[in-house]
Amino acid sequence: MKHQTTVLAGALATMLLASHASAAELRIGTAAEPSSLDPHYHNLTPNNTLRRHIFESLVDQDAKQRLIPALAESWRTLDDKTWEFKLRKGVKFHDGSEFTAQDFVYTLCRIPNVANSPSSFTLYTKGIDSIEVTDPHTIIVKTAAPYPLLPVEMTTFGIISAKAAGGEGVTFDKAGCKADSWPSTQAFNDGTLAIGTGPFKLAEYRKGERVVLERNPDYWGEKPEWDKVTFRPITSDGPRVAALLAGDVDMVDEPPLQDLERLRKDPKVSVVETMSNRVVYLALDQAEKTPTISGTDGKNPLRDIRVRQALSLAIDRGAIVKRIMNNTAEPAAQLLAPGLFGTNPDLKVAYDPNKAKQLLAEAGYPNGFELTIGTPNDRYINDEKIAQAVAQMYSRIGIKTQVDAATVNVFFSRRNKGEFSVFLAGWSAATGEASSPLKSLVATRIKEKGFGPTNYTGYSNPKLDDLLTQALATVDDAAREKLLAEAMKVVSDDVAILPLHYEVTSWAMRKGLSYAPRADQYTLAASVRSAK
Repeated sequence: MKHQTTVLAGALATMLLASHASAAELRIGTAAEPSSLDPHYHNLTPNNTLRRHIFESLVDQDAKQRLIPALAESWRTLDDKTWEFKLRKGVKFHDGSEFTAQDFVYTLCRIPNVANSPSSFTLYTKGIDSIEVTDPHTIIVKTAAPYPLLPVEMTTFGIISAKAAGGEGVTFDKAGCKADSWPSTQAFNDGTLAIGTGPFKLAEYRKGERVVLERNPDYWGEKPEWDKVTFRPITSDGPRVAALLAGDVDMVDEPPLQDLERLRKDPKVSVVETMSNRVVYLALDQAEKTPTISGTDGKNPLRDIRVRQALSLAIDRGAIVKRIMNNTAEPAAQLLAPGLFGTNPDLKVAYDPNKAKQLLAEAGYPNGFELTIGTPNDRYINDEKIAQAVAQMYSRIGIKTQVDAATVNVFFSRRNKGEFSVFLAGWSAATGEASSPLKSLVATRIKEKGFGPTNYTGYSNPKLDDLLTQALATVDDAAREKLLAEAMKVVSDDVAILPLHYEVTSWAMRKGLSYAPRADQYTLAASVRSAK
């Protein structure tokens, strides 16, 4: 494989590439790696994690996903459709240029113009109707309707430099911003435009090997402890733990479940964990024709709600949590863990294989059919094992099921091309509330609303779209939460998607380091501390 490399010139790069660890160096082994350094290319947890080191957003979230100031010092509503953001003064990009309102304007314009984005950030920007820059550090954002989630959605994307990208003259236009050209994803990957305001600068990027960051000495906020941070993707569980125990890395995310108890007892290791905002689910293709189902005379049985109900009833979620997830997960009945904003406390799922067989017979498939489940094998905790378990459960009700597993980049590429009738994936609610999975995974693809960018099933229900539209325009929290809970019920009643479980996320590190576990599953080097 040809590796793509970015290296800072001169003596600094030589220092950063030194193989030995120093007192101010942090080495992190990760279970997954970003698909790109472009902060707007792919709305994916590994990408969103790395971008937070380099590119900051107007508003940020703490470990519990509560809003905190970032590039915006404050924000307030002027009326139900108008928000004022006061931007932080004195902030510099990594190239020394000043951060101003134009950088926000250019970022908003660039997001819908990212070529070949597998999962676009437009679902977080489509609510913006117009932008007024009243001075270099004040912006007025207007929405077509009341939009209470605007500050929350400002946390989801990073601000890039308009000056570095040649966008100083670009103005915002909801119908489509005009520019001679837009930055390519490659320009971020090769380091040319990897210029943010974050606590770290990019030093080196070797795809498949490592990402090396150096501390930004001019950072406006609290300076990180580490002069150098190296992220090493170690996607195999055993080698990742072995690297920690051998001292080759200082910290790992997603330690394998089977090793957690041993790691907790190791006097040289600390383990922290928390319930995450990620749901692991099965998506069901509901197009007229579907690619990986046979034995149905060309019909797509997933269009029949009785078949979808059978597929859900056939899954013993409790057994998956107990036997495969080692009880480090919770069975899921909806797209966000209960208790978070907009979830529905009344939703339940059952395990009843006999009822599943009955429903298949009623739908005209008494002898079942053949099915292939697509899954990544290196993205979510025990992802391929989960898919294999579901395949066995389906086979027990007469659906002969195989698993097609691939590395994450191959899997997402194939998924985006519509190559699977059923696939396993996960979704982390970046906003920490129910509109995030609803808007992305199951809302009808409506480009002008930013709905459905990750809806690869063809599922569409106008009632859901209407409830979601109302919720996103409802300022009153209680009323909005009720609308979102009702939307969750619509999805559940339709069996539009099959939630499996909510992940509990763990981190393991050498003794003497500490980390506050995050519900969003991000591993942020600036938040890693050493004992003094």
